[in-house]
Amino acid sequence: MQTIFRGRHFITLQDYTNEEIETMLDVSMDLKRKFAMGVDTPYLLRKTIFLMFFEQSTRTRNSMEAGIAQLGGHANYLDTSTMQISHGESAKDTAVILSRFGHGIACRNCFWGVGNKYLREMANYSTVPVINLQCDLYHPMQGLADLMTIVEKFKNTRRLKVSIIWAYATTHKKPISVPVTQVLLFPRFGMDVTLAYPKGYELPEWVIAQARDNAEKYGGSLKITHEMEEAYRNADVVIPKNWGNWVTNPGKEVIDSLLEANKEWKCTERMMELTNKDSIYMHALPADRNNEVENSVIDGPHSVVYDEAENRLHTAKAVMTLLIGGK
Repeated sequence: MQTIFRGRHFITLQDYTNEEIETMLDVSMDLKRKFAMGVDTPYLLRKTIFLMFFEQSTRTRNSMEAGIAQLGGHANYLDTSTMQISHGESAKDTAVILSRFGHGIACRNCFWGVGNKYLREMANYSTVPVINLQCDLYHPMQGLADLMTIVEKFKNTRRLKVSIIWAYATTHKKPISVPVTQVLLFPRFGMDVTLAYPKGYELPEWVIAQARDNAEKYGGSLKITHEMEEAYRNADVVIPKNWGNWVTNPGKEVIDSLLEANKEWKCTERMMELTNKDSIYMHALPADRNNEVENSVIDGPHSVVYDEAENRLHTAKAVMTLLIGGK
């Protein structure tokens, strides 16, 4: 077990070793048990964290706000449209000042080509931990909760067949940060990962290269396919989720000819019948119901989406406890 966390930034899980991630999971599990038993966990008494959001949020905002309250601290929610950021204040100035006011800064900025750079600039100048609540490239909080859910459901992750599958959706042009985080993380824990998408929805080449390196180092594997049924066949875990074609088309248009040409990429009962008998369906939520997935699947016996969402609370508490600390 690793214990050196206090004061570190949390931009991507790539910055943490497997042993450190296992410590995060261990703390998350402990906090989850104590939450279930009604045991107080006052590990961050009188600590303040600032939550900066450039976009909307349900699970992320509330897991952080509820989480630090349950740890004895306080969250300041900051809608960046009401901050001086909207008048051009720099990431440096914001980070320096907020880090003098409290004990942690958490930020969601998913603007393509901007978000990760913004977070790293804040981290460069902040004297307290900067936590990534999702950027254009990474969503480490979601990745940690996903890993926790898989460990809970299967215990042993070695040789587990996990399929990350693009799915049709029209709500908005979604970031690539969830599949990027998953494809980098899961092979590190011995999983056999299949990444499936229609041509035109590629992830960055450097992501695939890093994921293959992770697979080789830790005994997992990565396969890429453009055949949807291949990804579902004999899978233990399926994660059908939309992401935008940012890599091939950085424009902000939501619905285009490429998207409309791939309406058949949908998680249906017929697709789930191809998976293993005890397979699970996961999604970071919100799902675009009846586009990404049939209601009978997301509300059906394979679905663990609400367990997965609950784990966002416990992993958020673990990350804040370890990074901010109580001393």
